[in-house]
Amino acid sequence: MGQLAPAPIRTAVVGFGVSGKVFHAPLIAADPNYSLDVIVTADSQRAAEAARLYPEARIVPTPEAMFALAGDLDLAILGTPPLTHLELGATAISCGLNVVVDKPFVTTVAHGEELLARASDAGVQLTVFQNRRWDADFLTLRKLVQDGALGEVRTFESRFEWWRPEGFGNWRDSATLAEGGGILHDLGAHLIDQAIQLFGPVEESYGETANHGPHPEAADTEAFVSLLHESGVRSRLWMNGMAAQVGPRFHVLGSKAGYTKWGLDGQEPALAAGVTPSDASYGSEPQRSWGLLGVDGSAAPVPAERGAYPRFYTELAASIRGLGPLPVHPAEALETLKIIENIHAFA
Repeated sequence: MGQLAPAPIRTAVVGFGVSGKVFHAPLIAADPNYSLDVIVTADSQRAAEAARLYPEARIVPTPEAMFALAGDLDLAILGTPPLTHLELGATAISCGLNVVVDKPFVTTVAHGEELLARASDAGVQLTVFQNRRWDADFLTLRKLVQDGALGEVRTFESRFEWWRPEGFGNWRDSATLAEGGGILHDLGAHLIDQAIQLFGPVEESYGETANHGPHPEAADTEAFVSLLHESGVRSRLWMNGMAAQVGPRFHVLGSKAGYTKWGLDGQEPALAAGVTPSDASYGSEPQRSWGLLGVDGSAAPVPAERGAYPRFYTELAASIRGLGPLPVHPAEALETLKIIENIHAFA
């Protein structure tokens, strides 16, 4: 007699802006390990869109309404602004729910430590959505580093830049540093995490931040970070939403070769356009976007690994069922936040 498949992990997505609509809801809906049971949004247009896209989900206007249903849920995904993450995360944990927190994780290291302690005491899983660990270009670079194709890596340059002088059109445009705002909190959490994943713990950090946006009281719109890893590698990271001309996504120099990659991973725009992870083209990078490996005069394109955001939730399902580690341990997100907090203290 065959084993019965485990029951789906009953899930609530809190927030249906970019985070909930583009990332979490499609990934959950496409994964048979989960059921998308509740979506929380107070916006009537977003609620109508959520009901259209996910007719089997219950649409509720407030987190309180979702928490009232906690007995019929296993997992809460917080796709809300970072200022809300401590309170919502703590309440979800007290309800016995496993929790995914979108980045920025929380506004302060102290808040992160509190959530980690609460989750540990309650015996539930807490993780942070560092989905950029599964970008196609990052997976490609990680393989090159592990295979020794670059030799001894000496410098790592990583950029997330685009030209959007009008801003995001959401809470990010006016959020203060105390509210977890700023491009260093937001994209810095990804770029710093990627650097640590590639080259290990950080020995020294330095950063510069600036606000060139229309809201003078808001946090930074541009940031530069320099990290010296204990391994000896130097990482230099740029974040800028007002870059009239963008630099390479990756520029990595080693003792044998370099690797240069232009353009951002395509999974976010694909998800936003309605492409599902089950689509045959999902995560595949066209050849014109492949990075170049080698030395000047003899560099050649490297086939890109397939982008794999769904892997985050596959690994989380295994962890919730006691079959594997978390896809992202919250202590790792806390280490990234410590670097960001230190840079803000001295920038």
